[in-house]
Amino acid sequence: MAPPPVPPFPADAFGRVLCVVAHPDDVEYGVSSAVAAWTERGIYVAYLLLTRGEAGMDALRPEQTARRRTAEQLSAADVVGVSEVRFLDHPDGVLEYGLGLRRDIARVIREHRPDALLVGSWDVEFVAGLNQADHRVAGLAALDALRDAANRWVFPELLDEGLEPWAVRWLLVGGDPRPTHGVDVGGAALERGIASLEAHGQYLAGIPGHPPPRTMITAITALQGRAMGVPHAVLFRGWDLFAPPPIAQEAMRAAAEPVG
Repeated sequence: MAPPPVPPFPADAFGRVLCVVAHPDDVEYGVSSAVAAWTERGIYVAYLLLTRGEAGMDALRPEQTARRRTAEQLSAADVVGVSEVRFLDHPDGVLEYGLGLRRDIARVIREHRPDALLVGSWDVEFVAGLNQADHRVAGLAALDALRDAANRWVFPELLDEGLEPWAVRWLLVGGDPRPTHGVDVGGAALERGIASLEAHGQYLAGIPGHPPPRTMITAITALQGRAMGVPHAVLFRGWDLFAPPPIAQEAMRAAAEPVG
C-alpha cells in the first residue's frame, strides 16, 4: 500500500518566515520555489546568510567572489519577492559552531519575530548525499538559536539592545529525507524559483558539469511533487513547537482508550 501523500501546511500556519543558510545560493536549490509561493500569498520572507560565500570560486580572490556572490544573492532574492537580505560575514568554508554564532542568529530572530524558521539539514547525510560542513553548522546553530531567542536569560545582552525574547512556532528543515509537509510550487512559483537559481549565473558557470537550473529545479520539484500528489512541490520536515511533543500526544491517546 502506498503511503499517504505528504500534506500541505495549514493555510494559516505562519505569516512571517526567516530563512537561515550558510551561503549565497543555498536557498535557491529548490527551496526558493516555496518562498515564491509564500510571497505570492502575502507571507513575509527574509533571508539571513551567515557568510558571503567568498571561498566558493577557485578562479577569483575571496574579496572578488564575495562581491559577486552578494550581488547575485540579492538578485535571486528579489526574483522571489524577498527584499530583506542580511549577511553576517562569518568566514566561508570554516564556519564554526559556537555561542557567538548562536547569538548572532538569535539577535536576528528577535529582530524579525518570525512565525517560522527555515533551515537546512544539519545531518552528515541528507537527500543530496553527504552534507557540507558549513551547512551542518548553519542548521544546528540556527536550531539552537531558535530556542535561545525565546529565553530571556540566554544572551541577556540582547535585552540591553532592546530585543525582547521571541518564540518561533514552526521549525522547517529543507533536505530532510522524512518530510512531514509540502508546498505546491506549480506555475509561477516554479518559474520564479528557477529564475532565482539562474541569478547565480557567474557562480554556476565556474562549476564543471553543473546542470542547467531549469533542468535541475524542474526535476527536483517534480520528484518531490510525487510525494505530495502534485506536479511540482518542495518538501520540508516541520515541527510545530507550540504543539505537545509527539510522545505526549501518543500518551494522551493511549490514556483515553478504554481499558479491557
